Amino acid sequence: MEGNGLMQVASRHTVDETVQRLESILAERGLKLFALIDHSGEAAKVGMKMRPTKVLIFGSPKGGTPVMLAAPAAAIDLPLKALVSEDEKGKVWVYYTSPEYLQQRHGVPEELVKNIAGVGALVAKAVE
Repeated sequence: MEGNGLMQVASRHTVDETVQRLESILAERGLKLFALIDHSGEAAKVGMKMRPTKVLIFGSPKGGTPVMLAAPAAAIDLPLKALVSEDEKGKVWVYYTSPEYLQQRHGVPEELVKNIAGVGALVAKAVE
């Protein structure tokens, strides 16, 4: 993890496969997919070329709301996000913000970190 809290995990799958795996895992765990942003698809619509790049915005109001009640500024970083993108060599990466960074950034009480701590496990399962 760098000073900006950004975590980077390699995926063995394509961007679309990784996104599909994440979507399935979210559904299995009862988490809500609030949005899927296809940056590369939107770029193509305006005649620009971009490597495959998608962002999933997800979470649980039951878990996230207490975090935002305790640390209101955390709402800028919640729901959680995962960026799935392909680099110039064709390698696929998943990026997310570490829960520890979010805790430090927003002063999330220690007892509520568990509410946002599962993102690493979700990503690890999606890329295996």
